[in-house]
Amino acid sequence: MNRKVTVVGGAGNVGATVARAIAVKELADVVIVDIAAEKAAGIALDIFQACPIDGSDSRVIGTTDYAATAGSDVVVITSGVPRKPGMSRDDLLQVNYKIMQAVTEQVVKYSPDTVIVPVANPLDAMSQAVYRLSGFPRERVVGMAGVLDSARMRAFIAMELDVSVENIHAFVLGGHGDTMVPLPRLSTVAGIPLTELVKMGWLSQEKLDAICTRTANGGAEITKLVGTSAWYAPGAAAAVMVEAILKDKKAIHPCSVFLQGEYGVRDQFLGVPVKLGRGGAERIIEVKLTDTEQAALMKSAAAVKELTAVIGV
Repeated sequence: MNRKVTVVGGAGNVGATVARAIAVKELADVVIVDIAAEKAAGIALDIFQACPIDGSDSRVIGTTDYAATAGSDVVVITSGVPRKPGMSRDDLLQVNYKIMQAVTEQVVKYSPDTVIVPVANPLDAMSQAVYRLSGFPRERVVGMAGVLDSARMRAFIAMELDVSVENIHAFVLGGHGDTMVPLPRLSTVAGIPLTELVKMGWLSQEKLDAICTRTANGGAEITKLVGTSAWYAPGAAAAVMVEAILKDKKAIHPCSVFLQGEYGVRDQFLGVPVKLGRGGAERIIEVKLTDTEQAALMKSAAAVKELTAVIGV
């Protein structure tokens, strides 16, 4: 293997899932970096020992030393702490911002030409922090959010209509939080918009509204059930983005990127559809929204801006 992907925070659930997915698909060699040295080494060894079973020749190592990450094609940042009892939102932002500062400095030092995929929450704010700290062009910092949010919406639609997820495309814009904007008008089943399915009687408006609400609260639902944040779906979503970049697939995925006027939003990260390839977010796909949809997107953008203002990015 000659491609390399680094997963920062790879000893955590999300990071380990990303590393495992990349290795099992034989997309690249994987470097797991984590402050928990023994755990990082152990998880890397476990994944590496699974590779012969999967028929993969990917090499996987775990370390605390960023020197091992030198020349990475893609760096996925999953580091960050969850909100704890007694911790305010601003406290959480400050803690994770400091983590982004330390991580980004090392990433830029050893892999100045890499594409960075932040996964840490709050996603859009942390992506903007990494972008500002790295000094990279906006194409090379691409936050993972929309792939996950769209996957959740697709899953809920499939459950409700009893159809294959392969027939479903979901369109979700905005920040990665409860102000995200699922767009039924642009979400389809076998090419048929969900709004048309309502007219056809396949889906009630009440059920459709419930699907959109459940999508926006998808992460909170998992946390309530499990007691911690989700990791399988977020890890799989990040791996899909990594694959699109490494293989130069030019695949259209919803991602959090730095907008400079697109969708009426300037100088901040927000989830929109982009073309992912070797250069990262190679093109932002701008779709004409209705007045109601645009208003919802601007509300989501304002919520993200409140977060970035706290950490001054």
